[in-house]
Amino acid sequence: MDLKLGKLIKDWLIGLGLEDSYAVWLKDTIFFVSIIILSIIIDLIAKRIIVKIIAKLASKTKTTWDDALIERKVFNRLSHIAAALVIYILSPIALQEYEFISQFIIVLTKIYMVFIVLLVIDSFLNASHDIYLTYEASKTRPIKGYIQVVKIIINIIGGIIILSILLNKTPIYFLGGLGALTAILILVFKDPILGFVGSIQLSANDMLRPGDWITMNKFEADGTVLEMNLTTVKVQNFDKSITTIPTYSFISDSFHNWRAMEEAGMRRIKRSINIDINSIRFCSEEVLECFMKSDTVSPFATILQTQIKEGCKTNNKLTNLGVFKSYLQTFLKQIPEIKQDLTFLVRQQQPTEKGLPIEIYVFADFTDMVSFEELQFAIFEHIFAVVREFDLRIFQNPTECALINS
Repeated sequence: MDLKLGKLIKDWLIGLGLEDSYAVWLKDTIFFVSIIILSIIIDLIAKRIIVKIIAKLASKTKTTWDDALIERKVFNRLSHIAAALVIYILSPIALQEYEFISQFIIVLTKIYMVFIVLLVIDSFLNASHDIYLTYEASKTRPIKGYIQVVKIIINIIGGIIILSILLNKTPIYFLGGLGALTAILILVFKDPILGFVGSIQLSANDMLRPGDWITMNKFEADGTVLEMNLTTVKVQNFDKSITTIPTYSFISDSFHNWRAMEEAGMRRIKRSINIDINSIRFCSEEVLECFMKSDTVSPFATILQTQIKEGCKTNNKLTNLGVFKSYLQTFLKQIPEIKQDLTFLVRQQQPTEKGLPIEIYVFADFTDMVSFEELQFAIFEHIFAVVREFDLRIFQNPTECALINS
């Protein structure tokens, strides 16, 4: 503080009847209190006036990046630096006769300013992420994990600077000893390091995006990816529960991503029914005629007879299973929701102790779960009902049937 002003205040206090030592102490106290009041006034001006003016200007612009900075309180946090600078610059002058207190206040002020800078950088990075989310690239290349890595690095640097202020050492002193702590740091930051490596591979290979429908049986996850960050991926299951999965698990373990199916606009139906092998037999002409006169089969009789004749060119002996297969192919081709230009199969699989599996392998031309399940239900409901028209039986375990009937 100006020496002449200090002398004037000191003489004025002595004139009021105070002793010389008390007058000096009271003068310094008045100066320090004045600095505190001044810093509060400047802080209020910075927050209540300057920040509000910046916010109004930002609301009038067409760009969105300035709105993100305001929303994340970048300028609001930055305004606290002004008050700290006032105390940092003026307190040594006001407390020049109290070196210990002056140094203590300077140290606290420096730490406070470093802390404010860290908060400003954190807000700026959050605002940067918000701005990035407005671009189309954010849907395929999430960067939240990278931003979290930058935050960790910035906070480590901030911690080193704060330690250097407290211990009155240069930051290089601590960086030199950081090598000895590498093993400990690797253990402490094991999950973030693995998550960072995992997020790079997921993004580089476009393996996972927010909004993807994934299935990961190991973690009982079946739903939509809500968020990808440095250490975890948040999945909202279809029952609205949330599953949190370590990011690196998507590299070390297998998972299903249904994105390609949704982009293609189709979904596969792949389901089998087990036919009782003892019910399979050759068909005579009379039996075939009986099949064709069935109320269920007769609408497809003409097409079905053509398919049966094509199948008889190499083998004159038909079985009721062969006729049933031809019927299924004809029936499925009449369903408009099934794509005819993709894989379309009605096939036998390896017989088992539970009968002969007949698999339906076709594609629906939509991905909506409700519509898909309704179509699949309707197809197999019809198949279970019509199989008896061909003198075939669905295999059922006799023991299980007895238990159900009882």
